[in-house]
Amino acid sequence: MSNSGRVSTRLVIPQPAEAHVNLIGMLEQLAPNQPTSGRKLALILHGTMGHRDYLFQKRLAMYLPIDSFRFDFRGNHESGGVWKQGNLLEDIEDLQVVVNFLKHNYDYVIELVVGHSRGSIIAFRWLTTSEDGRNVPAFVNASGRYRMSKILETPHGVAWEEDFTKQGYFTWNVTVARKQVSAKIRPEDLHKFVTWDTSFVWDRFPQETDVLSIHGLSDKTVPPYDALIYARALGDRSPGTHTLYLMEDADHNFSGRQEDVVAAITQWWDIRQRKELVTGVWVPGIKGKL
Repeated sequence: MSNSGRVSTRLVIPQPAEAHVNLIGMLEQLAPNQPTSGRKLALILHGTMGHRDYLFQKRLAMYLPIDSFRFDFRGNHESGGVWKQGNLLEDIEDLQVVVNFLKHNYDYVIELVVGHSRGSIIAFRWLTTSEDGRNVPAFVNASGRYRMSKILETPHGVAWEEDFTKQGYFTWNVTVARKQVSAKIRPEDLHKFVTWDTSFVWDRFPQETDVLSIHGLSDKTVPPYDALIYARALGDRSPGTHTLYLMEDADHNFSGRQEDVVAAITQWWDIRQRKELVTGVWVPGIKGKL
């Protein structure tokens, strides 16, 4: 239980696509003893080689004024399965399995999706293509990539290509939740990733969904220009709005700026609840109303 009085419950959700594979997540409830049928819920999605509690995810869950659920995608942290760079479709399957479980067991209504990096890419496609997703009224896109092939121009992309030539794969060693994790990236995985279509946001993304895009101006992983593309693509919808917040001196993971990210999301949410959102560029703290 957090200081706010809410209760945290660890959920184990079977992934029917793979035998003996479970998705592990944390449900945060403001009123755990009250019926959940029809209650609003936020889903919080992590990025590449991340987990449900890293960066701003756990802190955000503690401050949102609605119940929330965050989980580890397949092959990440506590969830079973094998992580794959290019298998974004499996992430979408995981997201739908989680939504089905929460609807069937709790009768929650998904009110908000918050995605970081890869989680944003997954959310964009799920919100556009699934029946459940098209009915979600609010979405936060944090550090989301639009130009997928730009990953080849990063130090990671260059190193991957070099090792593909040498040995046919790249071994990615990272620290996840204070544990050393090794993952193999193969050419076919990278090909799937860089050819992932994002152009659907221009004419297929739900017209009524309000979107907040947050991007660090010092992001070296995903160019901040990608956030401008999303702003242009989503800015002409109605009645849905698009709010662009470019965070000065922030990197891809918003290092040292977790509280600022949470403050921006919760402030945007408050403005949305007051029905005062309009499409445009926003600088929190300088002007409270968009």
